[in-house]
Amino acid sequence: MLATGRLTASEIENAKQEYAINGYFILRNVVSSERLAELHSALAREFDRASKAGELFSGGGLVSGHLNCFPGAGARFAYDTLQERGIIDLLKELHPKVLRMPNVGCNFNLPGSHTQHYHIDRPFTRDFMIANVSVVDTVVENGATDVVPGTHKRFYKYRQFIMERCGRNAARVLTNRGDVVIRSSNVWHRGMTNRTAVPRPMLAFTWEDGGSNQEDPFSANGGNIRFLPNWFKPTPLGRIREQLFVKVPVTYAALRFARSLLDSEY
Repeated sequence: MLATGRLTASEIENAKQEYAINGYFILRNVVSSERLAELHSALAREFDRASKAGELFSGGGLVSGHLNCFPGAGARFAYDTLQERGIIDLLKELHPKVLRMPNVGCNFNLPGSHTQHYHIDRPFTRDFMIANVSVVDTVVENGATDVVPGTHKRFYKYRQFIMERCGRNAARVLTNRGDVVIRSSNVWHRGMTNRTAVPRPMLAFTWEDGGSNQEDPFSANGGNIRFLPNWFKPTPLGRIREQLFVKVPVTYAALRFARSLLDSEY
């Protein structure tokens, strides 16, 4: 049953405790399943259309299987629900830089995608808040995100994370359509393989540097859905890096390890 009304004092306190311990928490049955099903259909139709029309980039995540996406004005209802339930107010309590409307995105995990390396979303000292809304039921089979609870509490260089075997404590974030996952960008995590035959979308409202600089971020791109590169740039060098990640992942991991020896932020 869809939860309604603002979060109770007990729900807020429990969420704060989970966030302090794990760096993330889940709110169940928040956003309309019916409207998310409509958004899912719209995203799938546009991806099929853009693919057949040859409008997608070369590389940029298409090989590794993880794309970014602007979900269009049709996703506004999800953010409105977070406001109505008091979840945006809770985010403001949790982080001082939740100042404006969010940057609006969507993770689009393609069938046959490759498991990412563990990472955080930005350098540790530039953390921000993330609210993910599950557009579909998200389970192990379609690539539920792998997170390492508690890793938001201290700075890890990549080599430290690997050598201390932090991944031993990883957990999959399993959600139903309409659930909301609130997470710190400093929680180590990785996108996982989608073993189903259909893409797995997940909305992402994020507050890098306080949020969007646009008055209405849902009106970007004329309010239309648009698919975007993820980790890898759609350039010759970016395509080489993506192929290396897919075909020889241990080499790509070694490059990250070496970088962490030289770069103070990684």
